[in-house]
Amino acid sequence: MSTEKSVTPTEEQLEILEYNFSKVNKHPDPATLCLIAAEAGLSEEETLKWFKKRLAEWRRSEGLPSECGSVRD
Repeated sequence: MSTEKSVTPTEEQLEILEYNFSKVNKHPDPATLCLIAAEAGLSEEETLKWFKKRLAEWRRSEGLPSECGSVRD
């Protein structure tokens, strides 16, 4: 049984995540993800989950399938 708790990023952390998502890279590589996580003060796992969720939201807003492996923006 997992006791994993969901962490809600603070407004400041969200700003860092949103900036990196929209201005830097929607698909960060592991090294970049590590840097973003450190800058935001979140774990890499939390940061990766946020990026995956945010990417799905972005795809829906663009009228794209939420999961798409062949087309990258």
